[in-house]
Amino acid sequence: MKKITDIDIKGMNVLIRVDFNVPIVENKVADSYRIEKAKKTIQYCLDQGACVILMSHLGRPKNIVDKKYSLEPILFVLEEMFDNDIYFSDDCISSNAINFSNELIPGEIHLLENLRFYKQEKNNDVEFARSLSEHADIFINDAFGVCHREHASNSAILNFFDHNTSGFGFLINSEISYLKKILVKPPKPFTLILGGAKIDDKILMIENMLHNTDNILIGGKMAFSFLKAKGENVGGANVDKENITIAKNIIGKAKQKSVKIYLPKDFVCVEKDSNEEVWSIKKLVNLCKYDLGYDIGPETSLLFDQVIVSSKCILWNGPMGRFELHQFATGTDSVANSVGKIKGRNALTVVGGGDTASAVNSKDLKQSFNHISTGGGASLMILSGKKNKIIKEIL
Repeated sequence: MKKITDIDIKGMNVLIRVDFNVPIVENKVADSYRIEKAKKTIQYCLDQGACVILMSHLGRPKNIVDKKYSLEPILFVLEEMFDNDIYFSDDCISSNAINFSNELIPGEIHLLENLRFYKQEKNNDVEFARSLSEHADIFINDAFGVCHREHASNSAILNFFDHNTSGFGFLINSEISYLKKILVKPPKPFTLILGGAKIDDKILMIENMLHNTDNILIGGKMAFSFLKAKGENVGGANVDKENITIAKNIIGKAKQKSVKIYLPKDFVCVEKDSNEEVWSIKKLVNLCKYDLGYDIGPETSLLFDQVIVSSKCILWNGPMGRFELHQFATGTDSVANSVGKIKGRNALTVVGGGDTASAVNSKDLKQSFNHISTGGGASLMILSGKKNKIIKEIL
């Protein structure tokens, strides 16, 4: 696929696969970050005198029309972003919607209803993709957040556009550019910060990056697997044997490559089945069998800060705790603030998307990073060295 700037789109109908999978609360968009990230591509098309048709999924409707997952509230965000005329169709492949797209005049925007109201979208159905292709002359993929999934709107649809009429937008180009910097020759020392609950979805990424990494900081629920693997006290955390085995394997490979792994020394804890508003800070050695660590503690934050400020490259994937609750967000906030200290020193700082991006955006800590990815799964796939059809097309 070509970059959008290498395709002649002047006066054309341009169908853009965007990622507008944003939180909707009381029929209003609660976080417009992903919509804002698509603005550059949309504006470029408008400036070229193109007609713009936007398609996206939202949430996980059960393959039926469910107004709870309608994209209509996004229309109002777009109207604030652009001075152009913007229209909405309550279907994505109806003859009315397709005819409306084909009657647009240059500079108009047409937002289609949720792709996932049709099961054919996730099934990568060719006939569904054919119908989508009838909206436009040009197809542009700018939905990095779903590049790890081969669906009709980003995969099967390529059957109906050739090399000169399909490409990717500015958002995907930016995502790929930063991830390549991390993968190919990151500034050293390079520190990988990991958190969240799962190890298994990060195994390939960790193993693929060990040859370039100097330090790994691990927080979140996954830290307990590594602590358990080292024979440390984990309090009341439930760690299954498979995750312990995975952690031991990673620890062994890291040691072979002289990569330092740093684990928490203290936690913000609650007792099992107790009120989450009642918490205490405990050192690792003092955890009792009822203690559940919901965030890294201040001693750990200080340790992580010392490693971060001595780094010249940071990749962060996974929050340090249950950041959704204010009392357990301090560790995640402290890591973000530590990273902010080195960004001004020409360091490369990247957030790998998903919950980490949500945590950073919710606290308006975006200024601490060079790049915040819009796609956790897609970022993981690329950083793991894996490539599906979509990733191959855009790399």
